[in-house]
Amino acid sequence: MTKAKLVFTRYKSSFSVYVENLEDLEVSQIQELQDFVSLRNGVFDFDTYTFVIQKRLEFREFVELLEHSEISSTCREHILTKKQDVKISFGKYKGMLYSDLPDSYLLWLKSSYRGKERDIIDAEINFRKL
Repeated sequence: MTKAKLVFTRYKSSFSVYVENLEDLEVSQIQELQDFVSLRNGVFDFDTYTFVIQKRLEFREFVELLEHSEISSTCREHILTKKQDVKISFGKYKGMLYSDLPDSYLLWLKSSYRGKERDIIDAEINFRKL
């Protein structure tokens, strides 16, 4: 059985995980990952092979969670090297930097927002690999 290859990225108030080899995993393995995410009130985006959980965890803590869940995987950390310094000008997070927005909100904006700041949103989503 193929091990899931996970890439962990931590943000200010959350983290995201990209599943590098999602297409190679068996259905039961994908269901295990989906259950892992659902139990923690996270969101799995199958279009981008990414899941987000609104909790601040360090990489080591995430690896320990995986070990306790018995998910067969390898995991590496991706450290961000660039931060956007543009502030959001609307909505719930008005005044915050785009780089500090929760992943779940960015994913919502991806599917719902069509305004003048769309390029900034797309750049942040691409930067985070969501």
